[in-house]
Formats: sequence, structure tokens, C-alpha cells
Amino acid sequence: MRTHIAGLTCIAALLVQAAAPVVAQTYPSKPIRILIAQAPGSATDNVSRVLSSKLGERLGQPFIIEARPGAGGTVGTEAAARAAADGYTLFMANNSTHGSNPAVYRKLPYDAVKDFAPIILIAATPYVLTVHPSLPVKNVKEFIALAKARPGQLNYGSAGNGSTHHLSGELLKTMTGIDMLHVPYKGTTPALTALLSGEVSVMFFTVVGVQPHIKSGKARGLAVTTPTRSRMLPELPTMDEAGLRGFEVTSWFGLLAPAGTPGAIVSRLNAETAKVMALPEVTSALNKLGFDVMGGTPEQFADHIKREVEKFTKLAKATGITAE
Repeated sequence: MRTHIAGLTCIAALLVQAAAPVVAQTYPSKPIRILIAQAPGSATDNVSRVLSSKLGERLGQPFIIEARPGAGGTVGTEAAARAAADGYTLFMANNSTHGSNPAVYRKLPYDAVKDFAPIILIAATPYVLTVHPSLPVKNVKEFIALAKARPGQLNYGSAGNGSTHHLSGELLKTMTGIDMLHVPYKGTTPALTALLSGEVSVMFFTVVGVQPHIKSGKARGLAVTTPTRSRMLPELPTMDEAGLRGFEVTSWFGLLAPAGTPGAIVSRLNAETAKVMALPEVTSALNKLGFDVMGGTPEQFADHIKREVEKFTKLAKATGITAE
């Protein structure tokens, strides 16, 4: 009896393996939607639209962007996690949905690792340690010295409790021993407005959002939070160069499918998306949005997500940060 069952199991496995190439060859046969957890016009939306038309051309089916904003990104992410694992619903993840949110929400309606099949890391951009120009500092070393001389007197803004901006500020405090007051705002726009007006003295903001204000003198950039310098602000050192080794925080975007999506479909989507990302017009469009083109294998993207979740979870536990 056991031999019979084992034989049936082997036959079933062989049938699945044989069917995989057929699935990849016939896919897709209908439109594909890319769910996003942010609003239309957001960076997530913009990155998705840069890719969607070219992916549609390569795969012969339209890619439709569907926004499901709400609850800090959890609404859209849950919808993607619960979608059919057939390759016709994808998700544009980011450093919030698959980085900071799993770290700061006590209960999430999805598992960032178990509920998704990573396809490819699309793009990334650094944050900039930015200060109001009235602050008498020109670099990170001077800023740390000033903050230590004024414990608890400097305040830093963020897009809300548990946001990447908030976590970046707490990481800076943890690594340097400085004491700053956190001032959360309801989104990036009011937080940036507060920085430019001098209502807050410090903020970590994406390079694309703050670069015009640094160039105009309305804000002062001190360093970027990636291992390499930014194309948009090449004069700024990295946090590593400024003496804070290992300080790395990025705003990133990547394509996922629901867990259980056939491996053949994931592999094909990875290959086709990589080809689209290599197109000069796509690279140029992403660069204009302030992003560097990334890429890699599904396995590399899976490792990236795990590292992000672990990094932010460790920081959130050490500092007591929650989004609620």
C-alpha cells in the first residue's frame, strides 16, 4: 500500500514538473493587474506605470494598475496576499509594506515573507539626512556634536509613527547616543513643509523629494543613507563616509506575486521585467523619478526583504516604536 502511494506521489510530482513549461508558455492569456498599497500619483504608482506599458508590450497583455490605499499600506498589501496565485495579480511592494510595517504593527493581516513570492527588486533611492539651514552645522560630525551639546532640544520630523523617516531618526539616535524629540506628521508633505519652515530642525527625506530644496538653499543636506553616493546629490557623502558605518536605509520598490504562484510564471516575470528595466527609456524614466535601477533574481529579492524586516524589527524592539 505504501509503495503504491509513493508511486502515485512520484507520478504527480512528474506531472507538475512537466506542466510547468506549458504554464509559462501559455501565460498570460488575459490582463494582469498590479496592486499598489498607496494612492494614485504616489512614488509606488509612478514606478509601476513606468514598467506597466513595456511589460504589456512584451507579454502581449495589458498591465492594469489598481490602487488600494489605506491603513498605512496594509489594505492593499492584504488584498495582494489573498489574491489568486495564478500570476494575474501582482503587487508593487516597498520599504514600508515589506520593511517597516512588519516591524511596527503589532498585528498585520499578512506575513511579508510567507504570503508572497518575490519576483524582482525594481528600484531604490537613498534618504538624505537634512537639516534646516538655520542649524549651525555643515556636516554629520558637526551635527552630532551640536545634538550632544543640546540634549533633547533638537526635534526631527517624520511622516508618522513607525514610518521609515521615524525609524531612520531612531537609528541615528541609537548609533550616536544623541537625544532628539520626534515630531510625527500625517504624511510626507506636511513633514517636509515643517522642515522647510523651521518647525522641525532635522528630517530624513528621500533624495528626489528634498533635492530641489537643497539646491535652492531652503534645506541643507548632510549625507545620504546608501553605501554609494547619489547621482542627484553627488557632493553629499554617504553615512559610511561620514563615520556612521552600517547606517543604510533606502526607499525601494519591488514586484511580488501571491505565495504559491507557479515558479515558471515567477521566473518568466523576472526575466521579462529585467529586460524591460534594461531599456534605455525605462532606465531614464526611473532615473528622472530619482531612482536607481536594481534587478537580480527572485532569491536575491527574497533575501533583501528578510533583511529589511529583520533590521527594522530589531530597531523597533530596541526603541519601543509602534505605529499604533
